[in-house]
Amino acid sequence: MRWAPDARGRLERAAFELFSEQGYSATTVPQITARAGLTARTFFRYFADKREVIFGGNEVPEAAACLIRAAPPEAEPMEVIRLVLNDVATNRFHGQRDETAAWRRIINSDDSLRDRDARKRADLVLAAKAAFVERGESELDATMFAEAGALVFYVALDAWLAEPEPRPMADTVVDVLNLLRVGRAAITKQPS
Repeated sequence: MRWAPDARGRLERAAFELFSEQGYSATTVPQITARAGLTARTFFRYFADKREVIFGGNEVPEAAACLIRAAPPEAEPMEVIRLVLNDVATNRFHGQRDETAAWRRIINSDDSLRDRDARKRADLVLAAKAAFVERGESELDATMFAEAGALVFYVALDAWLAEPEPRPMADTVVDVLNLLRVGRAAITKQPS
């Protein structure tokens, strides 16, 4: 059983079950590995610590940066953000609303996880900023677009999870982007 396939997935499922049942802080790595039928050595082959079961290392920032770099060269930065967030919403979150809501509840239940979530958001912004600079944006513009992308993502994620009727997260992303456009238009119409 210890050599069965999908060790990472088994560890993630076991951790999720235990975090949900007894809370994040009460769950230990040995409990996770016992539930998954694996060893601690296998756990640490995939994760640096139990927080990484939730946050997945640098995978998200690296994936976002790759998507930004891969966007059509002629795309304006806000269009790049729309394309990237549509891809993420469609490919990572489609059909995962209940699981995502459960993970968010676990994160929000623990101060250290909320701190780690904020750090992961900052890592995402840094990776996105570097990708926008590679696309030719100035440091200031790249920072603004990276921050805007992270803001839209997190606002859309929370709004999507709070919606009473499930719908694709990509639709919620469009709604949040439209709110941002309306706000930007209102700011530019202000008398100086």
